[in-house]
Amino acid sequence: MRAVQLLRAVGSRPEDYRKLFMMAPVFFICGIAETLNYNGFMALFNQRFGSDYLTYVYVAEAILLPLEAWLLSWLAGKLSKPKLMRVMFGTMIGIVVVNSIILMSFESFGVEFKWFYPAMFILSNFVVRQQTILLWGLAVDLCSTQQAKRLMPVFIGATTLGGIAAGLLAQLISLAFGPAVIYAAGAAFLLASWGNYNKVITQYLVPLSLKIESDREEEVTVSTGTVFKHALRSPFLLIVIFIMSLMPALYFLIEYELLIVTKHAYPDEQAFSRYFGMITMVLYMLAFLLQIVSGKLMARFGASKMLTAIAAVNVISFGAASIFIGGAAALPFVSLGYILIYLLYYYWAEPSYQLFFKTLPLTQRDSYRYAAQGIAASAGILIGAGLLFLHSGLHLSWTALSIVGFAVAVLLFVLAWLGRRHYMNELVSSVQSIGEQDFAESFEEFVGNPAAMSEVRRMLHHKDDSAREIALQIIGRMQDPRDADELLGMMDDPSPRIRVAAVRAMNLEKADLGAMAKVAAFLEDPDDEMRAEGVRQIARMKHLEHQAFYFLRQKLLDRHPSVVAEAVKAMYTFNNEPSIEACAEVIDRILDQGDETSVYICPVIAELGLHSFIPKVERLVEEGHPASRVAAIECLGELGYTPIIPKLLEKLPLMDQEMLKATTQSFIHMGGGAIEPLMASLPDASSKRWKATVSALAVLLPEEQVRSILIEDVLVRISQLHIAANFSPALKHLGNNELAALAELRYSEVRAFVYDGAWSVLSTLADEQVVDTIKRAVDNTDEEIRSNAWEVLAEGIGDRRLSQLMVSTHEESDEANEVNDDEAAIALLERALASRDDWWREIAAGALDGGTSDHESISTRAAEGEQEIMSDQQTMSRLSKVVFLRQVPYFADLSLEELGLIANISVEQQFPDDSPLLQRGEPNPAMYVIVDGNVELTSVSAAGWEGTIGVLGTGDVCGVTSALDGTASSVTAQSLLGDVRVLKLLGDQVERLIRLYPEIGIGLLRASFARIRLLEEMMMRIDS
Repeated sequence: MRAVQLLRAVGSRPEDYRKLFMMAPVFFICGIAETLNYNGFMALFNQRFGSDYLTYVYVAEAILLPLEAWLLSWLAGKLSKPKLMRVMFGTMIGIVVVNSIILMSFESFGVEFKWFYPAMFILSNFVVRQQTILLWGLAVDLCSTQQAKRLMPVFIGATTLGGIAAGLLAQLISLAFGPAVIYAAGAAFLLASWGNYNKVITQYLVPLSLKIESDREEEVTVSTGTVFKHALRSPFLLIVIFIMSLMPALYFLIEYELLIVTKHAYPDEQAFSRYFGMITMVLYMLAFLLQIVSGKLMARFGASKMLTAIAAVNVISFGAASIFIGGAAALPFVSLGYILIYLLYYYWAEPSYQLFFKTLPLTQRDSYRYAAQGIAASAGILIGAGLLFLHSGLHLSWTALSIVGFAVAVLLFVLAWLGRRHYMNELVSSVQSIGEQDFAESFEEFVGNPAAMSEVRRMLHHKDDSAREIALQIIGRMQDPRDADELLGMMDDPSPRIRVAAVRAMNLEKADLGAMAKVAAFLEDPDDEMRAEGVRQIARMKHLEHQAFYFLRQKLLDRHPSVVAEAVKAMYTFNNEPSIEACAEVIDRILDQGDETSVYICPVIAELGLHSFIPKVERLVEEGHPASRVAAIECLGELGYTPIIPKLLEKLPLMDQEMLKATTQSFIHMGGGAIEPLMASLPDASSKRWKATVSALAVLLPEEQVRSILIEDVLVRISQLHIAANFSPALKHLGNNELAALAELRYSEVRAFVYDGAWSVLSTLADEQVVDTIKRAVDNTDEEIRSNAWEVLAEGIGDRRLSQLMVSTHEESDEANEVNDDEAAIALLERALASRDDWWREIAAGALDGGTSDHESISTRAAEGEQEIMSDQQTMSRLSKVVFLRQVPYFADLSLEELGLIANISVEQQFPDDSPLLQRGEPNPAMYVIVDGNVELTSVSAAGWEGTIGVLGTGDVCGVTSALDGTASSVTAQSLLGDVRVLKLLGDQVERLIRLYPEIGIGLLRASFARIRLLEEMMMRIDS
């Protein structure tokens, strides 16, 4: 419980806990292992081989680094990401374990092989370097951007605490043993972390590695040579590479001085190890404390200022070393300089580099980053080795070496200062192409730099609208009242985007009456968004309440409902009786209308918590426009109105996907009060209702109840799918192929509903990102990706029983079902007749002819099935409409759910002989699907003669174009040679379904193209 409270205090959310509890121990244990490893091999190399040879080892490392980069790149191309991570971690464990065995053998048998230590140094340094990259790379891969922002401080804290613990352990071990045992202890800890590390990869990285090719963004590869060429042309990039090279070089130099000074002060191995362990412990304790303020400091000063400050610390540290290196105070001053430079280099300099690359194009950013880091790594090691060689090879004195370090630090400071100025120029130049996240990260850089802000203000007069818009975003974040006059001057700009952005950027909380009058002019702007933004700005002028009330009240009668809604929201903030009364009248009027205008007012009612309007909002659920019903459902959910739940559950089977999604979210927003009625509805819920209920309960219930209640219900539902899979074969056996096709469609839909509910439950019990990746992968068109996804699910994601049952049911669904017995087929249909699903009941009733179980009646019905349904002259049932619509080319490829939605909105209508369905030149709100009869299409030519274009029959459609685009009909359509029976579909309802279900629109397009081809053929025949 205390751990949860602590995690909440640092900003973590409940959905983060599972990942944190699994990964934080990995970072903690690896933090211990890395520090013990580092302390051990540095002490062993310094004591047994000699710090004077550190120069040559660094040169060897610089030579090997390109080979290392090539080898890792080759491995990355050959192995999948999870396998690469396992191979790399296993290799690192192997290196430190083998080194530990060799060291223990040396200790046990009293032998020594001096040249082993340079190899151990290089290999162990590789482990330290790659371990850091591997762990942070894993964390970044597993977390979404926002989750990473929440969890990274915890992971850094765990690593830092591991370093502190390692420092204490190193001191304790050194009391009785030497650095070899410290190194071996690091290997033991690294080996101990393998279990959790492998578990993290299995549960998170393997599912996330199911990449979908269409989701990948192509990245332009940039070679090292290209970076060199660009650097020669770009002073900014050249300075960045120099800074990235000099900082590690100075770190190597201060580390070298610390090792030499410490060796002189503590020549004994154990004493040396104890002091180095104490330095490590102090370093990590400071690092842990600095984590508390690091984010604030970075936000306050920005990347460029931080690098300048780090360079200044280098100057001070080497200046102090130049003064004290030859005296008794050398050890404390060099140790302090080492601690400061280490902390600043690893905890602030590295992240600050990354922001420099934000100025580059997104598709080239990573390539430039990796290429520049590769150049800087080799150059940094070579420069550092050169500085060390001044002492070890040329025997330069310690004081002279520190003075050289001081001079290099001064050069670094100058470069950082120049780099800051160039960075600002590059940032302003690239601000049009950076993303929203990059923009937010770079904002503080603008705030803290007057020259950059001056450049941004000059961008207000740029000829490009995009540049001006971004400048207005930056100024808007500043919210400086002094910018108001310049922004008001942009109100006459011809671009609506610029006018809106300028209004948003203003800070009018202390503006005078003249400014209000200028803003009030926006309230009559022809652009709706402009008027709405004007209302928002006037609402902020609470110091001029009476004048604001006057302007806002006028907008309660605005022609566009979005502006009215903003005015209502603004006037309620004044919290006085006249404002509330005026708003109540407007809200009542809009809700009474029940049309699409209520879409805008319902969110305002929810936001303001206006419970008094619940009865009228509830009425919209029954009577309103479809879009209004969605808005009303969302509003009632936000208000927590649980009495609406039974009504929504009743309507769920007939809802389209937008309304279904809104209803599910509404249940969730209602909170704990929704649990009881939703739980009560589960046992008898149809598949669609069950899916929405389970999806909501998976969020509302605690994990224990999800496991004890929902899991069992989901298991039962999935187990019952094999029964439903036999309904279609039963109908085929009885000869009713049309209803068998519908039953097969319905089985696919029911299975999808049940699996969606199962995925919702798994998302609660496992990482949501992982489950979502698997869910998308199992529906991928690539067979290999689908197969891999089912294999991952079979490993037991979230709940082992549920995930494995989903896999086995999927495998069974691929096997063809057959029903070879008449009695078995009839029994299955009778079972369908008693099903909770309304479609199963309708299909079974259609086949059983009202529920009879007589075999002869069934066989007769099966043989006649479709003909009886289609020849019925009485009012068509929903099933009859669906069977008919499925034969219409416009709707042939739709699912049963989609066909049902069309059937629900269709109205059966009959036209007597010679009655018009469409009149040329008149508006037509509906399209007509001909069920029975003939319809003649006529029109008037340019020459003025009237003629017949064609005759439509059963299954044809007329009036589509005019119904969907609202134009007048270009033809006259009337019944011919008898009565005509049609299904009437209102254009606005069809348009909504097309928006929600693109397949309907595709069907309409295909049929329209067929009609166009027919007309073209007719024209060709006329011409000939």
